[in-house]
Amino acid sequence: MAWDSGEVREILRMIETEHLDVRAVTMGISLRDTAAESLERTCARVYEKLMRSASALVSTAQAVEADYAVPITNKRISVTPMALVTEPSRATRVVEAAVTLDRAASELGVDYIGGFSALVEKAMTAGDRALVDSIPEALAVTKRVCSSVNVATTRAGINGDAVLIMGRVIKDLAERTAREGGIGCAKLCTFANIPDDNPFVAGAMHGLGEGECVINVGCSGPGVVLSALKRLRASGEPMNLSTVADTIKRMAFKVTRAGELIGREVARRMNTAAGGGSGGDAGVRVRFGIVDLSLAPTPAVGDSVAEILEEMGLERTGAPGTVAALAMLTDAVKKGGVMASSHVGGLSGAFIPVSEDARMVDAVRVGALSLESLVAMSAVCSVGLDMVAVPGDTSAETLAAIIADEIAIGVFNNKATAVRIIPVPGKAAGESVVYGGLLGEAIVQPVSRFRSDRFITLGGRIPAPLLALRN
Repeated sequence: MAWDSGEVREILRMIETEHLDVRAVTMGISLRDTAAESLERTCARVYEKLMRSASALVSTAQAVEADYAVPITNKRISVTPMALVTEPSRATRVVEAAVTLDRAASELGVDYIGGFSALVEKAMTAGDRALVDSIPEALAVTKRVCSSVNVATTRAGINGDAVLIMGRVIKDLAERTAREGGIGCAKLCTFANIPDDNPFVAGAMHGLGEGECVINVGCSGPGVVLSALKRLRASGEPMNLSTVADTIKRMAFKVTRAGELIGREVARRMNTAAGGGSGGDAGVRVRFGIVDLSLAPTPAVGDSVAEILEEMGLERTGAPGTVAALAMLTDAVKKGGVMASSHVGGLSGAFIPVSEDARMVDAVRVGALSLESLVAMSAVCSVGLDMVAVPGDTSAETLAAIIADEIAIGVFNNKATAVRIIPVPGKAAGESVVYGGLLGEAIVQPVSRFRSDRFITLGGRIPAPLLALRN
């Protein structure tokens, strides 16, 4: 990638005044060769491979961060879905595998490790069930481990049995981490159409077609887009929907260029340091994988997706027109990003993690943003119901029904959707819980008093939609 001096100056301005950062440099590592006939042996091999493959990840990312003056907020690892890795051991509980991942992540100095995951869109194997049953305890006793369960795809339909199980898993996990406001649920995503190369937690995993080691990057540019729209409004030039979309596309192009530069440089340096290998393994090259175009907000003022929507003209995010504005934003981000890079992947669009976006928290507080409006918004954004808090007494069946609604949007629109929902123990609608850091503050949102237990407990599978027949 060739950069001119003007681009460099603009990137520096974005960093200094507009909150531009590389939100995540995520190293994907295949653990397919670590499976063994005992869980103890599997865990030993997993630990050894992680320590060998990722030994230079954090130091390399820090060196690139210093040399390029581009902040890298999180250094992460994603691994092969662990249900596949632990299944040959025939263990009925695999909490030990999560503890091993957590120990390696701690010693390597990474912020999170994703991939305590299972792919169960049609049905569960014994290994899948062992992992899913282990999630509540595993996430309660670990700090850095993140988990995801893919319960549906457009080609397979929706595994209704798995959806109901996930409602119960979430309820159990919330209770196990009740003293911290149910924070364990912030590390768990229930997915439809999960991507193989997502660098963002909690849904990061290393897909089966991804090769041995890869660097995926996720950028964060809400502040960049917001500043550009403010400059457009202040310029006095004619401003309409088309000029807004064009402005967003140009900013997404620049953010994506910066992200790919960092990702390629991290991969190059890791290979150089290891003599062609992955930070210690001279036989394996680290590839640059993808840059995820998603706009990822933070609780910082001026780094908010909701503020972008309001700069477009909404009084509050959640007002009529919100879905249309978010659709335009997401589409413009994707169009600008794909012009900047041929290696785009992950989720790519606009995230709406409610607790992590200060302006969205305000919108919930004043009643502009509800659970129902968030479901509607998820039809056009990157993920779905993300970091949404609900009353602690919400039943497992109602949680499963909320998941089912969101998963259906993904399946029938042929897109990735996910649910990261937190039933906050001891909290009622209107109360709040502060998680701090990037997780921010969550306002507990009311849930419909009408039940759907008879529907969600029917079991079986919702068949794939007709659009699945693409051959």
